[in-house]
Amino acid sequence: MKNYQILAIALLALSSCGVRSGSQTADQADSSKSLTDTAATPKILVAEMTMKDTIKAGDSVLLKFTVKNNKADTARFCKWHTPFEPLMSKYLDIKDENGKEVNYKGAMAKRIMPPPADSYIILKANDSLSVNADLLKAYAIDKPAKYTVTYNSTGISGLTVKKSVSFVYIK
Repeated sequence: MKNYQILAIALLALSSCGVRSGSQTADQADSSKSLTDTAATPKILVAEMTMKDTIKAGDSVLLKFTVKNNKADTARFCKWHTPFEPLMSKYLDIKDENGKEVNYKGAMAKRIMPPPADSYIILKANDSLSVNADLLKAYAIDKPAKYTVTYNSTGISGLTVKKSVSFVYIK
């Protein structure tokens, strides 16, 4: 009988560990009202990629990455796995016209979860932010071919890029 009582008390204690208090500080309440976390609602921010159609060997392979906030609320996204931080992860899939994937040769950062506050970029209502990334710094693009670039890190950044981009690399 004593073992059942101990078991019941242990189950009760463990089940209460997941219960969250309903109280928030004034700062937490204010920040949740004025800032939308795109990881929970990724449709607020729209991201798109653009680049030149034809790129000569020896030139930079520049990808322009733009995030737009088309809503009336301020929003944020995690800059991890985007061009808004140095190439620290393989957030793009690059394939040639035969479907062969280009080797990623860049750094692979280990991350702590959840991302700290300084990992987020805040974007005001109806605003946009762009950055360029030279893909040659992290991808082995060295043969003449047509390449397709696809963003693969929606789960980390909270951004969705609906369209891939293509370019022809020539000698």
